[in-house]
Amino acid sequence: MNSRQMFTLLIVVVFVVVLNHHGVEAVRVLQEDSAGENHLMAYPSVYESAKSTVECWFGMLVQEVSNLMALRGVWQLQKLIVSYSDWGGSSRGIRAFMESHLPAFKDGNPQLEVVTELIRGQHPHLKAFYKNKNQRVVCVKNMTPEDVLLHATRLRNALGRKVVKLKTRHVTKHPSVQGTWTTDLKF
Repeated sequence: MNSRQMFTLLIVVVFVVVLNHHGVEAVRVLQEDSAGENHLMAYPSVYESAKSTVECWFGMLVQEVSNLMALRGVWQLQKLIVSYSDWGGSSRGIRAFMESHLPAFKDGNPQLEVVTELIRGQHPHLKAFYKNKNQRVVCVKNMTPEDVLLHATRLRNALGRKVVKLKTRHVTKHPSVQGTWTTDLKF
């Protein structure tokens, strides 16, 4: 029997033992009901400290979400150009986006310059200009207004950095001296 079969047999035996175990016979009696109605009245300081701690954590979470994808507190997206056609069928979703979602998007992002551009005979797209002089273009042809809003939000949240192609699938700060593990490895 090799080591792999031995290991599998050991796992099966442990699994059977755990399933056949009937439980613990000991019982612990609590002197007072800690989950009762009067618990908050009996321990108000514990309740207040827990409440203030949760409020503090929630406040930090809201602050982190509000600075989502801002580098050192500065939003990286400077300008968003919404290009559409006034008669093309592929621009139907972006025209609906401009009527329903774009005003709220502008109000929610005062740091962002949003410009609409009429281009006839081309598919609609969103063009984003970032502080580091990079730009991204996303085609939004035949998309629903909600999908266009999703893409606009993703462009706003992006840092504008170029996508770097990785040389290997395994990225680490401390590469292995012994070599990378492969599926062809024999024990």
